[in-house]
Amino acid sequence: MAHSARPRANVPRERYDWEHTPATDQSFENALAAARAGDRLSVADGIELLTTGTDRPGIDRARKERVLEAADRRRAEVVGDEVTFVANLNNNVTTACNTGCLFCNFKDRAEAFERDHDGAHGGFTKTPAESREIVAAAVERGISEVTSVSGLHPALVLDDEHREILAASERGDLNYRAPAAYDVDPGTYSEQLRAMSVGDLHVHSMTPEEAYHARRGTDWSYEAVFDRLAAAGLDSVPGTAAEILVDEVREVICPGKIDTGEWLEAMEAAAAVGLPTTATIMYGHVENEAHRVEHLARIRELQDRTGAITEFVPLSFVHPETPLAERGMVDGGATTHEDELMIAVSRLFLDNVDHVQSSWVKYGDEQGLKMLACGADDFMGTILSEEITKRAGGGFGEARSVREYVEMIDAVGRVPVERSTDYTQRRRIDPDDPPFGPALGPRADGSPMVT
Repeated sequence: MAHSARPRANVPRERYDWEHTPATDQSFENALAAARAGDRLSVADGIELLTTGTDRPGIDRARKERVLEAADRRRAEVVGDEVTFVANLNNNVTTACNTGCLFCNFKDRAEAFERDHDGAHGGFTKTPAESREIVAAAVERGISEVTSVSGLHPALVLDDEHREILAASERGDLNYRAPAAYDVDPGTYSEQLRAMSVGDLHVHSMTPEEAYHARRGTDWSYEAVFDRLAAAGLDSVPGTAAEILVDEVREVICPGKIDTGEWLEAMEAAAAVGLPTTATIMYGHVENEAHRVEHLARIRELQDRTGAITEFVPLSFVHPETPLAERGMVDGGATTHEDELMIAVSRLFLDNVDHVQSSWVKYGDEQGLKMLACGADDFMGTILSEEITKRAGGGFGEARSVREYVEMIDAVGRVPVERSTDYTQRRRIDPDDPPFGPALGPRADGSPMVT
């Protein structure tokens, strides 16, 4: 007999007639036993663990602790007591975007950036030269990675050949305008990547959504696009723009984005040309627990096929300044209990992904550290500049020093480790041997980077 789970109070789910619902014929005890034994979990198992049993309303706190304990034990078996972080910079190129995602307040309508538009927009667009200047300065401070995720500016194209194709096209559905129409020319994706490739810095950029933007109006495959991007300096691909990989949810929160199948196609293509990837989930909005576990199943299947995913990043929805909140579609984000269970079930369900990240930008320092006892083993990066969560109403800061990392990780009895983006380089840090600074970047010498 299928059971039902009570929906979260912050989501008026009665307005949605979901095909996927958190009802199973499994039992919580059987699912937990499978998790403890290290068996590959089914979707029903995942739902039982994430809801702490669909035969009772709400989250059972005692059961939750058992799930967290199982996940923490699995974490110790897989990666030990090290907690990793990366010395990195976020350099988002532009906020101009016409996609219209309801969970996002990062973007600004692209027409507001046009030369003949009246009024301010509060956003930004950087030229390749500006990106290089910003990144070069951060390289001198010791970073080893630059992360770049941007809005889909209509003037952004893959390269000069792509621009020629779009300029000659008579189609009106390609979201393209010539750079001359805008106050600032963002250049091409290839130019931006070359600009950010300072020395041996690792460039982590081009989400599946951006890759789609970089091939619009052509018959190019995703593999061909990622080949060109890699030649321009791309080193790895962030698996963001995933949100929830179930189309009935995507049709509500981001109807202008690529669908689940295309997201997976792009990720497989990135892996096929030798680019490592990450993967994410953004949860705590209109979706239910069944959607979350279906998402995990798609990520696990993708990893089975590619082996390219280095880490999984649960991103708790930050709601205050988003269209979903403004339209009354949500009254809040996920609860702390849900956050902890999302981390834990990610660890237990994704048996082929070694690393699970705790986002201090989303959870804050105290709760972010708690996640390290719920199955997570990575604690993000120094960032130096964070725009996306801040614009959505997040209030947990924009930067982190290596010293802060060492002190916080040591305080919870774990081992601080500076890592490279793909985890192939790792440096244990002795908390009793200051000063603390990055050492893996092309200009890093162990000096503190943020005071």
